[in-house]
Amino acid sequence: MSGRPRQGTGSAFRRWRAARPFWGGLLLALGGAEILLTQKASLKVVLHIGMQGLAGYLLPVLLVVLGLLILFNPAQRLFYSITAVLLSLGTWVTSNMGGFFIGLLLGVVGSCLTFGWLPDQEPRVSRRKRRKAAREAGAAPSQPQSQPQSLPPTAEPA
Repeated sequence: MSGRPRQGTGSAFRRWRAARPFWGGLLLALGGAEILLTQKASLKVVLHIGMQGLAGYLLPVLLVVLGLLILFNPAQRLFYSITAVLLSLGTWVTSNMGGFFIGLLLGVVGSCLTFGWLPDQEPRVSRRKRRKAAREAGAAPSQPQSQPQSLPPTAEPA
């Protein structure tokens, strides 16, 4: 047995999730899946209708693919999110008003979350930890404050 403590799968998943726009990609994929599930026509009917019917299936499938790409390839998140918001808005016309507006809303919100995600941002400290740190800082003995030093006068040009 090694001397270091074993980390669980929860902490590994948490680190993986923090390194990418997880919620944006998940909402985007769920929005595409919801739109895809609300399609009422079978694939045989869609093939007889033509391109308009095919677009009703193509756009939600692309939304699901973009959601998965955001999760597994976050380096290209800006391109994926802009493409996804355009496809989400396109489902309003092609796919039962964007999956009865729910899938459209999930797709747009997921795209916006992905677009606004910053990879190098420090994790936010919880309110409980901030309060605890403030209490500990207040309980520590205060050090005497030093007097501000006066700066030497600067020579003005004549």
